[in-house]
Amino acid sequence: MAKAVYLAGPEVFLPNARAILDEKIALTRAAGLVPVAPGDLEFPPTDTQWQLGLAISAIDEKLMRSADAIIANLTPFRGLATDTGTAFELGFMCALGCPVFAYTNVAQTHGERVRDHYGDLCVTDDAGRLRGPDGLAIEDFGFADNLMLHGGVLNRDGAVVIGNAAPGTELTDLTAFREILAIAAARLA
Repeated sequence: MAKAVYLAGPEVFLPNARAILDEKIALTRAAGLVPVAPGDLEFPPTDTQWQLGLAISAIDEKLMRSADAIIANLTPFRGLATDTGTAFELGFMCALGCPVFAYTNVAQTHGERVRDHYGDLCVTDDAGRLRGPDGLAIEDFGFADNLMLHGGVLNRDGAVVIGNAAPGTELTDLTAFREILAIAAARLA
């Protein structure tokens, strides 16, 4: 029986979200897996945005519980790091004990992105630890994102594919997705 894979990522915010999700869904099916994606279920009518947000959260948790594994898009979103919703979804699936896989379309590590963001304002403290101008340590383990995300995947025998999409295509380039999908399909077979 084919394994169901939850497809997490910030693509849901794109103007052409449905088209990107449909392409990822088709690729997932072609890889012999059953795709489970946010937006697969219809949202119930609600009276307020607050209620709609709660409904979407509950639906996404239901979808994740129906999946056997996750592929999470860790491409930085609206800043230096992974989309917070995707981070939650990855952690949720880790907590359920599911196989986890991830990819990013940005080749720079988390530490490199933070250092580039602060530039010359970074300082090295007396202990040799790099810090931002706010005095906070800069996490730099060579991971695609925070150590709990990248490490969480690797500590569960998953894989993280590091892509390098052209500027402006970071959320639409599916090259790294195809690569991690092939890895996931092989491991889940």
